[in-house]
Amino acid sequence: MVTPLTGPDSGRHSYDELAPIEQHLGFADDFAAVLDDTTAHRSTIGCVIPAYNEEDSIAGVISSLLAQTRVPDVIHVVVNNSTDRTVRVASQFAGPHEITTDLGEQFTEVFVHDIGKNPDKKVGALNYGYALVEGYDYLLGVDGDTVADRRAVEYLETEAVSDSRIGGISAIYSIDPAPITGAIARFLTAGQRTQFAAFNLQNLLRGRNMAVLGGQFSIFSTTALRAVIKENHQRTPWVRDSEVEDSLLSLQIKSAGYLTKISPYARADVGGMTTLRAYDAQQVKWTYGAIELMWPGQRGDTKGQPLHPNLRLRWFENFGMLTNLFVRIAFLTLLAGSLSINAFVFSPWWLLPPLVAVLLNVRIAMTMKDRTAGDVFFAALVVPAELFMWIRLSHFMRSWFRFLSRKKVDNWAMQAKAEKGGGSTHWIPMVLLLVVLVGLAVAWNLLGPVAQSSVLWVGWPVVGLVTVAQTVLMIFKLLRRHQGYRV
Repeated sequence: MVTPLTGPDSGRHSYDELAPIEQHLGFADDFAAVLDDTTAHRSTIGCVIPAYNEEDSIAGVISSLLAQTRVPDVIHVVVNNSTDRTVRVASQFAGPHEITTDLGEQFTEVFVHDIGKNPDKKVGALNYGYALVEGYDYLLGVDGDTVADRRAVEYLETEAVSDSRIGGISAIYSIDPAPITGAIARFLTAGQRTQFAAFNLQNLLRGRNMAVLGGQFSIFSTTALRAVIKENHQRTPWVRDSEVEDSLLSLQIKSAGYLTKISPYARADVGGMTTLRAYDAQQVKWTYGAIELMWPGQRGDTKGQPLHPNLRLRWFENFGMLTNLFVRIAFLTLLAGSLSINAFVFSPWWLLPPLVAVLLNVRIAMTMKDRTAGDVFFAALVVPAELFMWIRLSHFMRSWFRFLSRKKVDNWAMQAKAEKGGGSTHWIPMVLLLVVLVGLAVAWNLLGPVAQSSVLWVGWPVVGLVTVAQTVLMIFKLLRRHQGYRV
C-alpha cells in the first residue's frame, strides 16, 4: 500500500461543525446513524482524475479536493490525448500537501501523469490510475471538470466503510449555473439541471440504489473492483466494450453481489454542455451505450443484459421517451388534419396533461437544494420544458437509428469533435421530423373525405387513451412523498 508523503503546507482550512442530523429529517435512519461520532479516517482513498483537454477546469477540481474535510490520501491526475495546457496547469499542484481540517492533520500528495496518446481514452486513463491505487481501500473517481462540495469525500467514505456490501457510491450531481452566459447555454444548463434532479430523485426514492455510478464523482471499493475483474475474466475494472463504461462497471459490480448506492449528502457540480451540438453528442453516446446494454443478445463484445436490475430504470426511460414521441407527433398530425376539414372541437380536458406536467416539473425544481429562479421559471413556463423535451427526443431517435443501423461509429470521437464546435448531425432529427410531417400532410390531402374522417375517428381516441395513461402516471409521481430528499 502506498504511504502518503508529508511536505510543505499547501494551505490551512477551517470549516463549520457538522450540522445536526436532525436538520436532515426524512433521510433513512440507518444512514443518519452512520454519520454520528465520525471523527477520524477509517480507510485509505486513492483518487484518480482522468483528464482530457481540461486546462480551464483542472485547477478548480484539484483545489476542491485539497479543500475537502477528508482529503484523499493520494491524488493521481492522468492526462491522456490532450493537446492543451492541462499538464502544465495540474503540475502546479504536484507534490506533497499537509492540510489541517476539522478531522485533524491530513497529508496527501498530487501526482500528474501525462500518458500521451491513449487509444482507450478515458477508460485507459482510469485503468492506468487503478494500477496506481489498487492497494488502497477505495478508489475515488473524479472527472476533470467536476468540483465537489467540501464534505463530499467525507460523506462517501463514511457510508462506504459502514457496510462491506457497498461496492460503490455516487454523489448527487448538478451543474453550477453561475458562470454560464448566453441564452442557449443558460437554457441548456437549466434543462440539464432538471434532468439531473429528476434522475437523482428517482434513484434516491428507490432505496438509494444507483443504477449508474457516474464517473464524475464516485467512490469504489477496490475489493469490489477486484471481484469484477475476477468474475468477468478481465485484466482491468473498466473495459472499452461499451460507450458507457460507468454503466457497464455498475452492472458488473451489482452482478458481483455488491450494492451500488447514491449518497443523500455528497454533492458535486459537473461540467455541463453549453452548445446544442455538444449536448447532442454526449446524450447520443450515453443513450446508445445504454441501449447496447439493454439489448437482448450481444453486439460485439458487449453482452446485452435486458433483465439486469440496474437496467429497469433504463427500460422505463426509453418506453417513456417513445410514448412522448408518439403522443406529440400524433397530436400534431391529428390537430392539423382536424383543422384542415373544420372538424376540430376544443375540449378543456386537453389542458389537464400540460398542467399536471408543469406541476410535476415545478415540484422537481423545488427539490433542488441550490435551485435558482431560472430553474423555477424553466419548470413553470410550458415552452422551455417542451422545447427541451423535443431536443431530448431528437437524441432518443438518433441513438436508436444509429444502433439499429449497425453502423460502426466512434461516439467518443464524435463527442470530442462536437465539444470543439465541429459536426452538424444534431440537426438531422429536426430535418427528418419536418420531412415526416410534410409527408403526412401530402398523404392526408390524397385521402378522400370518408378516409380522413375514419382516421380522425380512430386516431383521437387512441391518442386520448395514451395521454390519459401518461397523465395518471404523472399524478402518481406528483403525489409521491419525497421523504425530505434534496437534489
